[in-house]
Amino acid sequence: MTNLFQDASLAEIEAAMERAYAAFLIYRRTTAKQKASFIRAVADEIEALGETVIEVAMRETHLPAARLTSERGRTCFQLRNIADVVAEGSWLEATIDTALPERLPLPKPDIRNMLVPIGPVVVFGASNFPFAYSTAGVDPAAAWGAGCPVVVKAHPAHPETSEMVAAAVKKAIAKTGMPEGLFEHIHGANFEIGKALVLHPKTAAVGFTGSFAGGKALFDLAAQRPVPIPVFAEMGSTNPVFLLPDVLEKEAEKYAKMYAGSITGGMGQFCTKPGLLIGIESQGLDTFISVLATEIRAILPAPMLHSGIAKAFRTKRADVLGQQTVVVEAETSQHYGEEEGIPSVASVTAAQFVANPALHQEVFGPFSLLIKCKDAAEMQDVIGHLEGQLTCTVLGTEKDLAQAADLLFAVSLICGRLILNGVPTGVEVGAAMQHGGPFPASTDGRFGSVGPHAMKRFVRPLAFQNFPMRLLPDELKDGNPLGIWRMVNGNWEK
Repeated sequence: MTNLFQDASLAEIEAAMERAYAAFLIYRRTTAKQKASFIRAVADEIEALGETVIEVAMRETHLPAARLTSERGRTCFQLRNIADVVAEGSWLEATIDTALPERLPLPKPDIRNMLVPIGPVVVFGASNFPFAYSTAGVDPAAAWGAGCPVVVKAHPAHPETSEMVAAAVKKAIAKTGMPEGLFEHIHGANFEIGKALVLHPKTAAVGFTGSFAGGKALFDLAAQRPVPIPVFAEMGSTNPVFLLPDVLEKEAEKYAKMYAGSITGGMGQFCTKPGLLIGIESQGLDTFISVLATEIRAILPAPMLHSGIAKAFRTKRADVLGQQTVVVEAETSQHYGEEEGIPSVASVTAAQFVANPALHQEVFGPFSLLIKCKDAAEMQDVIGHLEGQLTCTVLGTEKDLAQAADLLFAVSLICGRLILNGVPTGVEVGAAMQHGGPFPASTDGRFGSVGPHAMKRFVRPLAFQNFPMRLLPDELKDGNPLGIWRMVNGNWEK
C-alpha cells in the first residue's frame, strides 16, 4: 500500500475541515440547478471510470463483478435522483404566512420559512457497499443536495476503490466550477482519525453505515462536544420475519427457497439480511425448516468482505451456537476456508429466546436463527423483546392477515419498513423508501439513508420575518419565481 493510503495527520484533518467550511460559505449560495448539475456530473465521472474501478473493487472486497456493477448503477441512479429533486426545489418546504397589519389586538408579521444547509458533513465509508454507501454514495449525495460540503473518511477495506471514486468527484467539481473544498477525502484506519473528524468544530453532522459499536461510539463523541451535532448512523438489524400458520401450510416450500437466497445472498453481508425467522409450531413450519435446511446445505461458501468481518462472523456465530438451547438445523455441506462465510441456520424455542438476550444480537453474515413459538401469544411475546429494526416482514395469506391486526401493529412500532410477503434484502431507491429505524437500528429513526428524503438530515428550518422581497431567497419571494410547490397561508400552491 502506498503513502497515499496512510492515516491522515491531525494537521491534514484541520486543513480539510477549514477548506470544507470555506466551500460551504460559497456552495450554500449556489442555485439549485447548479447543485444538480454538479451532482449529475459526479455520476457521469463515476461511470467514466469504466471496468477498471470494478476490477479494483473486486480485488479489495471479494464481491463479484455483477454485484459491483449493479451497485455502481444504483449509486449513479441515486445521485441523479437527488439531483432531479434538488433542481425541482419543492423539497425545501417553502412556507409563507403573509402579514395581517390590521389584525387586533396585535398585527401579524410576514413570516417565511424554508430548509437551509447546516455545514460540512463528515461521512464514514461502509465496508459492505464500496459505491452505494461510501465515497460518493447516498450520504455524500444527500449532503451535496442539501447544500453541504462533504469530508469522506474512506473505509480501510477498499481504499483504492475509494481513491478512484474521489478522483471522479474532484473532476466533477472542476468541470462544474464548484469550490474545491466541496469534497475532501481522508484515509484512516485508526479510530483517532474518526474521533478528530467528529470533534472538529467545523463539522456540522456525521453520516455512518456500519456496526452498532462504531456508530454508537461516534454518536457518544458528538453528544459530548461543547456544541453537540447529529450523528445519523445506520447500525444494522436482525430484520425479523414472522411466518404465519396458513401461509406455511400452503407455501412453505416456496418461501423456504426464497429465504435461503435472502439469508445467504452476498454471503449475508447486507444490513437487511433476515437474521430471525419466527413461526408457530406446525407441520407447515416443519416443512419450511426441512426445505430451508436442504437449500442451505447446497449453498457454496464465498470469501467475506475482509478478514475482520470473517473473524467477527465466526465469533458471533459460535457464540450463538454455543448456547445450550440452540439447535443447528443446517450448515453448508461444502468445504469452507478461514476467510469464507458459513451458510447456516439454527433454531431455538420462543421461551429460550426471550430468556437469553445473547440470542437477540445481529450475526453479520450468512446465518439466521429460527424461533419456534407454541402459539400466537408466544409470538407476540417475542415481538415485545425485540429492539428497533430496519425492517420487519410478515408472511401470510388473507386468512392469516384477517387475524393479524395486533401483530402488524406491534411490529410497526419497532421497524422503519414493514414488508408483506417478500424479503427484506433489496432496498429500492425512491422517495417512499425508508431505510432506517428505531434505535438501535439507527440513531435517529425519524430519517432514512435512501432516496431524496435523506437530504433532510443535513438541513434546518430558517424563518425570515418582515424581510423585503429583494433580500429573500427566490424560493420565498412573491410570485414564486422558481415555480415550486409552497404552502402559502395554509394552502399548497404552485
